Formats: sequence, C-alpha cells, structure tokens
Amino acid sequence: MKFLPATGRGRVFGLGPFSFGQVCSIMKGIPKKGFLIDNIKGLKYTLIPVYFVDAFTSAAFCGNPAAVCLLLEQADEQWMQKMAAEINLSETAFVTETEGGFVLRWFTPISEVNLCGHATLAAAFVLWHTGRLGKDKPAVFHTRSGVLTVFQDSDEAEGWIKMDFPAEAPIPAQAPEALIQGLGLIPRYTGRNRMDYIVEVDCEQTVRELQPDFLLLRSLDTRGVIITAKASPECGYDFVSRAFFPAIGVDEDPVTGSSHCALAPYWSKRLRKPVLTGYQASSRGGFIRTELAGERVLLSGQAVMMMEGQLGKSVVEG
Repeated sequence: MKFLPATGRGRVFGLGPFSFGQVCSIMKGIPKKGFLIDNIKGLKYTLIPVYFVDAFTSAAFCGNPAAVCLLLEQADEQWMQKMAAEINLSETAFVTETEGGFVLRWFTPISEVNLCGHATLAAAFVLWHTGRLGKDKPAVFHTRSGVLTVFQDSDEAEGWIKMDFPAEAPIPAQAPEALIQGLGLIPRYTGRNRMDYIVEVDCEQTVRELQPDFLLLRSLDTRGVIITAKASPECGYDFVSRAFFPAIGVDEDPVTGSSHCALAPYWSKRLRKPVLTGYQASSRGGFIRTELAGERVLLSGQAVMMMEGQLGKSVVEG
C-alpha cells in the first residue's frame, strides 16, 4: 500500500478516486467490524478490516506472512479469489462470524485450499488482537477440513498459540519419475496423504541446499511436495523440512502448518517421541511445535502483527 499525498487525489485500496480530505473523513474512526459508505457515484462501499501477520515466528520479517480479512458477511467466492490474487501472499484468510464460532476460508493467489495452518494461526491472533474474541476464549473455525480450534497456551509466557488440527499421516507410495527428477535425488522414503507427497532425504544439508525444478513438481497430481530430514545433532529441534506448492501458485511456502499434520505423525513414529519441534528451512524460516493427540495434531507457534488497514468492497446499486 502507498501513502497518499498531502494534496491532490488518491485511492483507498479498492475504492476512489477521492480527495485526500475525503479519504481522511472515510478512514477516521472506522468501526472494528467494517463500515458501509453510501451514495458515492451510485455505489455502496464496504470498508473491510485487513491485517498482515507473520505467523510461526516471534520476529518481524520471518515466519510465513498471511493476510486476514474480517468480513461482515459471507463474500462472493470470485471476489475473495481476486482479492487474494491482489494481495499476493501465499495465503489470504477470510473470516466471517457465525453461530458457534467463525467461518474460515483460505485462498492462495490462484485457488482456494482445504487446509492452511499459518493463516489459521494468523486469523486467531487477529481475533484476540482486535478484541473480537476474549483472550481466554478459544477461536473455533468452521472450515473445509472440519472444525478447527485454536487457543492461547496458558503455560507459555511468550505468546505461543496452539491449534487442534487433523492428523494427516502419510502412507508409503512409489515415487513418480516427475518427483524424482523434480527434486534431483532418490528419496530415502516417499509417502503420500490426501494433499501432498512427503519425502525423507539423507540429511538436513540436503534439505537446505535443494533446488527443485518447479515445472516438474507442478505436473504432479498433489497439492505439493514436503521434503524432510532428521535434524543435525545439537541444533535444538527434531526435524527439518521445506514445502513446495507450485501447483497452487506458491513455489516455496515459508512455514507450513498443514505440512506438519503429516510430519508430526511421521517423525513421532520414527523418533518415538510424541512431542517434537520442527524447523522449516525456507529463506524466512520458522519453528512449529507438534504434539500427537490420537487422530489429531496440536500445532503451536507464535505470531507478529505487521500491518493494519482497510479493503474496499463495492456493490453496484440496482
């Protein structure tokens, strides 16, 4: 977003053009749940609160950035997809209050997805940050992957947030040629769940130095590919991973909660430990704590608020 000049005319994101004075009048004192503006060139404009959050990190400019849009009512799917493309982060979350919680939907710049961890963490963080939800209350989200519950970890003083997600354990699978060629290696293990291929390699260095062929990976019939290895000794975490999703417009995701729904059961079995810490070795990097709980996985991370603003959504009057 750009700052508006002190004089002349400018645009509110999705609106305008307005004079600077009009913009100031519009933006001043916008209610937390949005604001409807009537009679501007025959249109109605709803200003929608939007927040940019770095998830799975305690430091700015690390972890995985997500946008969170708080809607007054369910929005048109095409509009949400266009807005996600305009924002152009790996995920944009759209949150609508409903009976018994919130409807939560996730969009990449090119498609809606069935499960997203970092944007779920970001959405819960925003609800607590803005006071829409008491900090002692869990965030209950109704999603394509069922009901997801998120709560603040009362045992932690450092702002850790815990999410109750479905376990998505991989089952052994034969590695297709496009996967082998796309990664440029022979996997130590290849598995698959309903979303991704999970590939174990020989060591952490291989994970960190891998340069995949995204065109080949895009041809696979999965959401993406998760590459992982046991962590190097004395590094302070249990396993390392990276996540590639070129088929949905995200060549490499910085830190991926949903991939840990597979990595947690996989590494818990391999290492014989129910509670683990994973590090995702993207250029931004981030930590995720995992804990198996039957058919569920508890994923924990931190978040940092980066930006607050408003989006404009217009409706032509009939």
